Amino acid sequence: MNIAVIDGGFSEEAQISFKSADTIMNNLNNTDYRAHRIRIIDKNWVYDPNGKQLPVDKNDFSVLLEDKIIRFDCALIVIHGTPGEDGKLQAYFDLIDIPYTTCNHLTSTLTFNKYYCNRVLDSLGFSCAKALLLKSQDDYSDKEIIDYLKLPCFVKPNDGGSSFGASKVTTENTLSEAIKNAFAHGEEVIVEEFLAGTEVTNGVYFNGKQVCPLPITEIVTSNAFFDYNAKYNGESTEITPARISDQLTEKIKSITKEIYEKLGLAGVCRVDYIIRENVPCVIEINTVPGQSAESITPKMAAIEGISLEALYSTLIEQAIR
Repeated sequence: MNIAVIDGGFSEEAQISFKSADTIMNNLNNTDYRAHRIRIIDKNWVYDPNGKQLPVDKNDFSVLLEDKIIRFDCALIVIHGTPGEDGKLQAYFDLIDIPYTTCNHLTSTLTFNKYYCNRVLDSLGFSCAKALLLKSQDDYSDKEIIDYLKLPCFVKPNDGGSSFGASKVTTENTLSEAIKNAFAHGEEVIVEEFLAGTEVTNGVYFNGKQVCPLPITEIVTSNAFFDYNAKYNGESTEITPARISDQLTEKIKSITKEIYEKLGLAGVCRVDYIIRENVPCVIEINTVPGQSAESITPKMAAIEGISLEALYSTLIEQAIR
């Protein structure tokens, strides 16, 4: 089968996407699948075999290579951020009837919007941080925000990832600058209460028979929070399995599984938590988690004894069913 491994995107997360695609290209089963790397950057959709930079026909997502048309049996999406994580690409593939390895467009759109996703999770009984959603035209004061959420608090783009534009605010006089910085990276800004506790993350996927939570990873960093440098430049320690009780481990895995099922997630996803007073509070859901050498999910799979080749084959097989 011809598999389109799609990287790039319209955001700063493109650089992470390139590394994720490298991992997939190096680990895809080349007996069952023929991998083709497609890069989407703004309006440029190209297939790049040996530097030829061939255009992708957006009418049917095909490529003309040496007088032969290549059509794809499945899209393996590794774009972090828009348009691969916010539902746009999924809606396009639905229209042209090409299966893909992520959540559907509706679920992707919801989970990409951190504020509304957490409000839905809250309505379903899951614990989440209190938050405010800010839009550029809103009339708000720093005092009103602090009175509601207290200090410290977190400010981040509502529609971004990899911690671009995110900051921890500890004093009232730095809140405005943090909000301005977040707006430079997204169209909406979310301000959340600070949750003091242990940060953990839990990968999860569907193996064809059941939803399977992966080992839980504990995040330890001396940075103000798990920011870009902590995630990708080695300024954190990731401990797997997390140093929590067996009872709490099973509780978090159960919550992750329930979220996967209730929100209709698909493919491999990751749910981030802060454990506050023994209660796991959801921070956010990542529906296209990183696959680079520095990323957490591949390490979780390895500890579980699942090869990346087997994991990616499972994602493809579930997508084309």
